[in-house]
Amino acid sequence: MAKRDLPVAKNQKIDVEISDLTYQGMGVAKINGYPLFIANSLIGEKCQVHVLKVGKKFGFAKVIERYNDSPDRVALRDEDGLRTGTMSLQHMAYPAQLKLKQKTVKDSLKKFTSLSGVEVKPCLGMTDPWAYRNKAQVPVAGQPGQLYTGFYRQNSHEILPIKNYQIQLPGIDEALQTVISILNHYHVSSYDEKTGKGLIRHLVVRKGYYTNELMLVIVINGHELPQATAIKEELLQALPNLVSVVINHNLKKTNVIMGAKQTVLYGQDVYHDQMLGLDFAISAKSFFQVNTPQAERLYQEAVRVGEISSEETVIDAYCGIGSISLCLAQSAHKVYGVEVVEDAIAMAEANARANQIDNVEFQVGKAEDVIRDWQAEGIHPHTVVVDPPRKGLAQDFVETVIELSPDKIVYVSCNPATLARDLNLFVSAGYHAKSVQPVDLFPQTPHVEACVLLTKNKV
Repeated sequence: MAKRDLPVAKNQKIDVEISDLTYQGMGVAKINGYPLFIANSLIGEKCQVHVLKVGKKFGFAKVIERYNDSPDRVALRDEDGLRTGTMSLQHMAYPAQLKLKQKTVKDSLKKFTSLSGVEVKPCLGMTDPWAYRNKAQVPVAGQPGQLYTGFYRQNSHEILPIKNYQIQLPGIDEALQTVISILNHYHVSSYDEKTGKGLIRHLVVRKGYYTNELMLVIVINGHELPQATAIKEELLQALPNLVSVVINHNLKKTNVIMGAKQTVLYGQDVYHDQMLGLDFAISAKSFFQVNTPQAERLYQEAVRVGEISSEETVIDAYCGIGSISLCLAQSAHKVYGVEVVEDAIAMAEANARANQIDNVEFQVGKAEDVIRDWQAEGIHPHTVVVDPPRKGLAQDFVETVIELSPDKIVYVSCNPATLARDLNLFVSAGYHAKSVQPVDLFPQTPHVEACVLLTKNKV
């Protein structure tokens, strides 16, 4: 369809009715079959919109005036949360958010006929879907003496000043403002991504949900932080639960937040927290789920659906610092964990020792390679647990697991699209999936985790 044939034009103002929602929570209105995607709009709402952008197949618009409210609409807590995308579902009542996330998983599965019979259960949500994130990772902007934290306006390089993110654990936003105030006292500069000059790039604050311990990472575009000792002393006086201060050095012109090199300014490169009664040391670069109580529900679900027994050998691929492995070890006979990041394996082994768990074994390497080595050594797992990144499982890994032929595969996913793709591969190879359990670890955002058990079909 040529642009001149489109039923709408850029900058046009038009009345529409919202008929659907995307998985990102954007309203969809159709003009002669042509979809417009509209933020902060809900099904059934009639509104006047301003067309912002038109493409061959779809366009974007923003609401100018809303003529009626959906029953699922709630008042915004902070419009900046919409502008930056940090809380893109905050206009939607929480029960409706959970239904949207269940639908997102369903729609992903529907793309594969082999998954048509798989039930998607209601999404497990939170009693209070606010103030849950145990990690803040925010850019810094402003002139020396007037630095501020914020977040990028969507589709731009503009940082909007934000002091209260609404979804961080209590104390994190206040800690960020304390750090900024101290840095302003010493007139340090902020990094300018256009010129590549300036010092402070990002602040990262991590907090123990159960322990209340704070870790601060200051990401700088340089080899040292001026007056670091004086800054450290002020930080320790102002933040009594601060146990670790790390200076991360990122001198590259990149949108990757952390660099490879870092210096510990105070304490060690770890803070501590708990998961299902187990203690974990967590480093600045370690992956640890940002919503601790909901991660506990997710991991409990993985153990429950896997029906892990004391006779079973389990392989935990993508094991990280051992957060799932150690939970599995409390039920299993033996757990083998594999992870490509060497530092993560060192932390997993340390966490096992700290919790006096001796029926786990960890190894560094690509999961498919290490699993083949274990198979050659005579290790035949009853269950394989996978918790991959958003890109899902590598084709080599899927083929290796199918060849290994465990009785059960427990798949923990953070991306419904790659979950469906990978489930289709396993089902096509003779496995059966009965149901998927979505779990909401990210209220006010479109992201959803899920857990599913695959069992080998009996011949």
